[in-house]
Amino acid sequence: MKLDSAPVILTGVSASKNQPALTMTTESSTMETIQPVVSAESQKKQDSPLIVFATTFITIFLAEIGDKTQLSTLLMSAESHAPWVVFLGSASALITTSLLGVLLGSWISKKFSPKILDKSAGIMLLFVSVMLFWDVFQG
Repeated sequence: MKLDSAPVILTGVSASKNQPALTMTTESSTMETIQPVVSAESQKKQDSPLIVFATTFITIFLAEIGDKTQLSTLLMSAESHAPWVVFLGSASALITTSLLGVLLGSWISKKFSPKILDKSAGIMLLFVSVMLFWDVFQG
């Protein structure tokens, strides 16, 4: 096809789920199918394991800074004078609770749809918030 040919009319016809085909029609009624180049950003992509790891690490690291587990570990380490033993015990406990969370999350994700999980997590967080406010105003 030459660049100076008759006007081109493009109509979308789905060739596949992820990549539509474009049908090109000119005044001379010749039909050609063009497969457009679709960028990686426009296709739904799976996050790489490194991105999942980094996101999980940063989220959990920030959530755990200054929480009661870290303070308990700090006090146990100061009292026992055996920081590496406390570290190993604390790390083992955190790994075990994380393993339980991953296994339970995997099982739940097979039983319920993501929409139900989102709504139930929101309801549970709302419930915890209401209970915390109730405790603050009662005490």
